[in-house]
Amino acid sequence: MKILFVDDEIEIIEIIELYMQNQAINIYKAINGEEALKIMENIDIDLLVADIMMPKLNGYELIKMVREKSQIPIIIISAKHMPMDKIYGLNLGADDYITKPFEPMEVVARINAHIRRNYKYQNRNYSEYNINGLKVNFEDCKVVYKNKLIELTATEYKILKYMIENINIVKTKEQIFEAVWQEQYYSDENAVRVHISNLREKLEQVMEVKIIKTIRGLGYRLSEVNDEK
Repeated sequence: MKILFVDDEIEIIEIIELYMQNQAINIYKAINGEEALKIMENIDIDLLVADIMMPKLNGYELIKMVREKSQIPIIIISAKHMPMDKIYGLNLGADDYITKPFEPMEVVARINAHIRRNYKYQNRNYSEYNINGLKVNFEDCKVVYKNKLIELTATEYKILKYMIENINIVKTKEQIFEAVWQEQYYSDENAVRVHISNLREKLEQVMEVKIIKTIRGLGYRLSEVNDEK
């Protein structure tokens, strides 16, 4: 996942970057619209976060030019807080509008929400997902790697499917439990930990890369990027 942040106040980008450091996301930075366009000419950006008031090429003009070629999610972060400012930005093609000053965790939550929506939209007509050669068929619930069938229990498959639906996003034990078991979480960490451990062991027996990462103190993340240290 590649996100481009555009703001002439570089410290704002650095604050958000700090809060996203545990996610498998490549962050690119630009201080004005012209610099952002140059980056997008060479890199396939998945989501754009842009300020409005910038030198050389402002955020409004940047959004217009991006929308001529791409439908990637666009989030505006701006000190312009009047209702008409928001309406104008959204009408230009932005998907969300956050006013400064902001809470960094809210920005991260909004970004993750757009990533989830975009992923599900792009893949809603597909019955199979491929991650690093691991093929997961959502119709017959089969998991295959290099023509080798991986036998998973029903719970292991549900966990894998949930993690794929939220790829590159850290999920807590509570979130995984409630999504998979469909009941309220009562601090039963062992249930999630044991099933995650068994699932990971089965995948790593046949795969060359580790796709389920433990994020200490937070939870688990399924990643397309092999970023083990």
